[in-house]
Amino acid sequence: MTTMYACPTETEPKERRDALILEHLPQVRLIARRIHERLPDRVSMDDLISSGVVGLIAAIDNFDPSLNVKLKTYAEYRIRGAIIDTLRDLDWAPRQRRKMSRQIEQAIAGLEQRLSRTPTEEEIAAELSISLDEYHRWLVDTEGLQIADLEVAGESDDSGFSVLRYVASPESDSPERLLERSELERLVASAIERIPSQERTILSLYYHEELNLREIAEILGLHLSRISQLKTQAILRLRATLEPRWPGRKEL
Repeated sequence: MTTMYACPTETEPKERRDALILEHLPQVRLIARRIHERLPDRVSMDDLISSGVVGLIAAIDNFDPSLNVKLKTYAEYRIRGAIIDTLRDLDWAPRQRRKMSRQIEQAIAGLEQRLSRTPTEEEIAAELSISLDEYHRWLVDTEGLQIADLEVAGESDDSGFSVLRYVASPESDSPERLLERSELERLVASAIERIPSQERTILSLYYHEELNLREIAEILGLHLSRISQLKTQAILRLRATLEPRWPGRKEL
């Protein structure tokens, strides 16, 4: 169990800060590896680790134990945020794939509004005017774009908001931020309840139980590619539900 450390101050020896960095380096490697698994081979694992270390150092230097949050928990948000910022700068994803992802979100959002329920895969494919098989290929092609998990963004990736970036904000201890975070958590919980049970199970196993897609495929008795499709679809459902409901998202 990670000890509750105070943020290093000028009076604390440099050795304490270095020890904290070394202690949490395995956390950086774990997070970088999980993100790298969903990216093309051309993205360097070493680059992700380097960015994660920068996030870790920022977490250690800005950690406030009075918030009653473990350093490991706070560091995870900063590490992931730093890695995702690097990926945005690399602009590694082809624009066409970003467009496909956005089209799926818009189709889901439009169907939910018209049907007043969660649309099926067949309905989403029909809304996109493509076959079900083609829709499944779209899900495979856009899977790597979901690195920010619940990130909502436009096609250019410069006009949306990121749940992860928001939660990791060093200003998150202000009354306004705490209120917004509480509302965001309520919206996310409500959105999760709306998606099909199988997709909820996959998200739970992946994000809460920290199982990889292959392990989830074995548990559910489905092909690995199918698990990947359902996971991507679940995230896009959440994004489609959250985007129009999150106030002030353009300012974040």
